[in-house]
Amino acid sequence: MKPSERENYVKYRLEKAEEAFQAAILLAANNQWNAAINRLYYATFYAVTGLLVQNNIETKSHSGVKTQFFMLL
Repeated sequence: MKPSERENYVKYRLEKAEEAFQAAILLAANNQWNAAINRLYYATFYAVTGLLVQNNIETKSHSGVKTQFFMLL
């Protein structure tokens, strides 16, 4: 991935994370707890995906993102 593509991808993923987080706030305000937790999970997932790519760690699956994240801890 070219540096400009990487930058755009990271920006996109962080925007998706923010969108999911804002949705979680709305859902929680309406006592939709399961849906809010789902959106929080995906907000985190999108942010982690972007940050992994920013650090030249590319994954091909959902479980790959989780594995790479936990390897960094």
